[in-house]
Amino acid sequence: MKDMALWQEGDWIAAIAAVALFAFLVIGGFIAARKSEEVVGHPRGLFVLFYAEMWERFSYYGMRALLILYLTKFWLFGDGKSNLVYGAYTSLVYITPVLGGYLADRWLGQRKAVLFGGILLAFGHLFMAFEGMQGVTDPLVKQADPAINIFWMALALIIVGSGFLKANISVIVGQLYRMTDTRRDAAYTIFYMGVNVGAALGTILVGYLGETIGWSWGFGLAGIGMVLGLIIFVIGKPALKGSGEPPKLLDKSSEFKLYGVGVAAVAVIWFLIQYQGIIQNLLIVSGIAMLGYTLYEAFKLPKEPRERIFAILFLIALNPIFWGLFEQAGGSLSLYTDRFVDRAGVPTSLFQSINPIYIVLLAPLFAGLWQWLGKRGLEPSAPAKFGLALIQVGLGFLVFVWGAKTVGAEVMTPVLFVFLIYLLHTTGELCLSPVGLSAMTRLAPLHLGSFIMGAWFYMTAVGNFVAGKIGEATGGESGEMSKELTLGIYNEIGWITIGVAIVVLLLSPFVKRWMHLDTLEDRVPNETKEA
Repeated sequence: MKDMALWQEGDWIAAIAAVALFAFLVIGGFIAARKSEEVVGHPRGLFVLFYAEMWERFSYYGMRALLILYLTKFWLFGDGKSNLVYGAYTSLVYITPVLGGYLADRWLGQRKAVLFGGILLAFGHLFMAFEGMQGVTDPLVKQADPAINIFWMALALIIVGSGFLKANISVIVGQLYRMTDTRRDAAYTIFYMGVNVGAALGTILVGYLGETIGWSWGFGLAGIGMVLGLIIFVIGKPALKGSGEPPKLLDKSSEFKLYGVGVAAVAVIWFLIQYQGIIQNLLIVSGIAMLGYTLYEAFKLPKEPRERIFAILFLIALNPIFWGLFEQAGGSLSLYTDRFVDRAGVPTSLFQSINPIYIVLLAPLFAGLWQWLGKRGLEPSAPAKFGLALIQVGLGFLVFVWGAKTVGAEVMTPVLFVFLIYLLHTTGELCLSPVGLSAMTRLAPLHLGSFIMGAWFYMTAVGNFVAGKIGEATGGESGEMSKELTLGIYNEIGWITIGVAIVVLLLSPFVKRWMHLDTLEDRVPNETKEA
C-alpha cells in the first residue's frame, strides 16, 4: 500500500469513497434490523430496492467509467471507433429492457426477472476482469487476440442482464404505492438517490483501481458489487409484500424456457456489439414496430387511457435528444477531460462521479421542491419539466464551450468548467429521469406497465446510440479527437437543444391535458400470491 505521505488527490478521493461506502452499509444494516413496515414515511421494501439497485449501479457505472479508456488504452481502438462501440454498448443496455419487461409482464414477474438479470450481470462484470495479451502496441495484433471474444461476451452478459433488471426493478418501486399516492414522485427520487450513490462510489473506487492498479482489479470490484446487490435483493424479498410476482402461477418448465430466451439473447447481442452498423438499422426497425404495437394497444382503449398513451409517447420521444447529449459524459467528454483538461493528477474516470454526487446532494432538494410546489398547485407538469431539462443540458454545453474558448485553444481547459457542465446536466436530469419513471408507471395501463417502462428505456437506447455517433464525429476523419472540432460540435448541439426545449414548453399545456390526472383511477399495490 502506498505511504499516506505520498498520496495525491486521487488517492484521497478513493479513500473518502471507501469510508462513505462503509457508512452506507452501516445505515443499510440499521434499516434491515428495524421491525417497522415503514422507514421515514415509506415502505421498507423501497429501501431493499434502493440498496439492491445501489450495488447494481456501483457495478455498472464503475465499469462504464473505465470503458472508453479501456477501449482506447488497452484494446487500442481509435477515438472515433471507441465512441461508437461505447454508444452501441450503452444503447443495447437500454434496448433489452423491452424484452425483459415484456417477459416479466406476461409470464415471469418482475422479481424473478430482476434476479435472473442480476445473475447475468454478475457473470458479465467478472468476465470483464479477464485480460488478454499485455504490452502489445500494434492495434491490429491487439484486436486479433482471441481474448477479445471474452470481452465481447462480458459486454453481452451485462447488456442482457440489465435488460431483465433495469426496467423491472423500477416497476416494483411503483407497485409499492397506490397510483394516487402523493409519495410516488418522492419515492422515485429516493430510489434515484440509491442509483446515484452506487454510481458515485462505483465510479470512484472501480475507476481508481482500474486506472492506478490494473484494469482487472477495477472490473473485478464491479463484479463483487453486483454479487452483493443480488444477496440484498434475495434476503429482502419479504419486505416487497408480494410485489413483482408472476401474473399467474408459473411452472418450472415454462420458467426455465424463459431463462433460455435470455441466454439466447446473450448470443445475439455478442454478435451485434461487434458490428455496430447493424444496430442503427435495428433501432429503426424495432422502434417502428414498438410504436405500431403501442398505438395498436392505445386505440383499443377508451378516450382518456388512450390519450394518456399519447402523452407517454410525447415524453418518450424526448429521450433521444436529452440522453444523446447527456451521455457524452462517458464518451467524448471523458476523452476530452483526459487530454484537454487540467486535472491536477486526478484519474480521468473519477470525474464521471461528479454527476452522481450532484444527484445525491440535489435529489432531496428537488424531491422537497416538487412536493412543496405540488401542495400549492404550482408544480410544473411532467412535459414542462422535460422542457426545463432540455434547456439545462443544452446550456451545459454552451457554458463548457465558452469556458474552454475563454482561456484559448493552446491552454488546458480549467477543471471548473467540467464541474459546471456536470452541474447543469445533473439539474436537467433531475427534471427528466425520475419524473419520467414516475410518469410511465402512473400513466401506463396495468397490463402494459413493464412494456411501457421498457419503451422508455428503449428510447434512451436511441439516445445512447446518438451519443455514440456524436462522439464518433468528434474524432473527425482521422478518428482521433481534436479540441477545436469537439468544441464546435458541442456549441452546435447546445443551441439546437435549447430551440427544441422552447417548443416543448409551448406544447406542454396540451400534453398535460392528455394525461387526465384529475380522473386517474387508483390501484392497490400488488398483493398477488407468491409463485
